[in-house]
Amino acid sequence: YFIILYKNQVVMAVGIWTLIDKGEYLSLLASSTFAVSAYILILAGALVMVTGFLGCCAVIREQRSLLSTYFSCLLLIFLIELVAGVLAYVYYQRLSEELKQHLSKTMTENYDQLGKEGITRAVDRLQQDFKCCGSNNSSDWKHSVYVQSPEAQGRVVPDSCCKTITPECGRRDHPSNIYKVEGGCITKLEHFLADHLLIIGAVGIGVACLQVMICISMYIKNFNHLNSSFLQVTNPNV
Repeated sequence: YFIILYKNQVVMAVGIWTLIDKGEYLSLLASSTFAVSAYILILAGALVMVTGFLGCCAVIREQRSLLSTYFSCLLLIFLIELVAGVLAYVYYQRLSEELKQHLSKTMTENYDQLGKEGITRAVDRLQQDFKCCGSNNSSDWKHSVYVQSPEAQGRVVPDSCCKTITPECGRRDHPSNIYKVEGGCITKLEHFLADHLLIIGAVGIGVACLQVMICISMYIKNFNHLNSSFLQVTNPNV
């Protein structure tokens, strides 16, 4: 039981870490699959802690029906973890195409727009964290709603593109002032998310498979013990 609990604490930790570390970037994604995979891992970890009490009672009381219920719960948790892992790998396969189709549009149409404050914060953090400017390059901002609006005050890129952020530093797009990265923010974000999707997939599927093997061995061991106890009670001469 403690081995299963420890493994699922790892699963839960990966899910929480993924959401905390990438929380702001989720608003830039067209699909919610990334977040769903992380939430599923957290759910699986929480369920193990809840069902752990059931498993302890089953072993202490040596009740076969209770033990069967406990292993049924673990099987359900195994399926949940497996789903999280599969979702992560499936999304990994189409991440690149989604970013190419969606990120540029999100940045140019929604940045600094009313009601899109979350996207604005996410874009600013993205450009500063990954030292990039624009979805493909800094010239992407020329066609953005923000740069063409009076609110830009003559900026050609957002201030978050600047290597050193100062008021209205986005008015000058010289390489000495702003980040000029080949491939832009799309490439940086894709590599970043892909690495974490692989971690989610590996943890979800790996822990699920390991958990099944542990459960089978525990099930056989405990049922053999219960059978021996039952035989001794019904037939003391055995």
